[in-house]
Amino acid sequence: LNPWDVMLCVSGTAIACENALVVAIICYSPALRTPMFVLVGSLATADLLAGLGLILNFVFQYVIRSETVSLLTVGFLVASFAASVSSLLAITVDRYLSLYNALTYYSERTVLCIHTMLAGAWGVSLCLGLLPVLGWNCLHDRTSCSVVRPLTKSNVTLLSASFFLIFLIMLHLYIEICKIVCRHAHQIALQQHFLTASHYVTTKKGVSTLAIILGTFGASWLPFAIYCVVGDPDYPSVYTYATLLPATYNSMINPIIYAYRNQEIQRSMWVLFCGCFQAKVSFCSRSPSDV
Repeated sequence: LNPWDVMLCVSGTAIACENALVVAIICYSPALRTPMFVLVGSLATADLLAGLGLILNFVFQYVIRSETVSLLTVGFLVASFAASVSSLLAITVDRYLSLYNALTYYSERTVLCIHTMLAGAWGVSLCLGLLPVLGWNCLHDRTSCSVVRPLTKSNVTLLSASFFLIFLIMLHLYIEICKIVCRHAHQIALQQHFLTASHYVTTKKGVSTLAIILGTFGASWLPFAIYCVVGDPDYPSVYTYATLLPATYNSMINPIIYAYRNQEIQRSMWVLFCGCFQAKVSFCSRSPSDV
């Protein structure tokens, strides 16, 4: 057994367990039906599928050796991780809209916008996952292989370029959110309106969360995306594993950042496991920007 494959399988198992719990909590709790939790549920579902894909890839690699199965598992992984990254972008857009259009955020138009974003994200992710299955692979032309077999160099270049674009969009939105927060702080300082201070505090927490998310996202995926572009298939496979493994950690950290830190999720989890809610434990609803 390749120890790197074992570590990827262990990582996939942890990812699947963490995100399966998030999906179960959101499905179990009728109160978690707001656009914010729909996006969190989409992210958890994508990461859950990615974890299952890593497990299946390990099983099929050592139990069922087949080129067809290999293409299916790789396509499944590409679609799952693409959906995860796309869901992160959708959450960032939602956080920006919740601040930029705070007065109209809870309108039906916002719900339609969220559902449209998710439909587009999952549709594009599914198309990316189908590309190697439909023939964009290097099974019959080894010279076109990338550092991630059986994906071609042009395929991984497309995936890397898509990641860089999403990362830049998220960075731009994060900067815009910081500008909005600074503007809010300036207005509060001028008006000395203490009733809005709590909103500013929660907004500031939301921005801090976004900073953690963006830093974690970049640190996890940038090494692998860069190596896919500059790497050569003749390089030792350990380089691919060493950059791919940290990328999987992003799906392991996502539920901690987005779900388990949220007090509504904590309350629902308490009810799910204990069957009751202790009134002495204080929970308060957070603003849409504080995820």
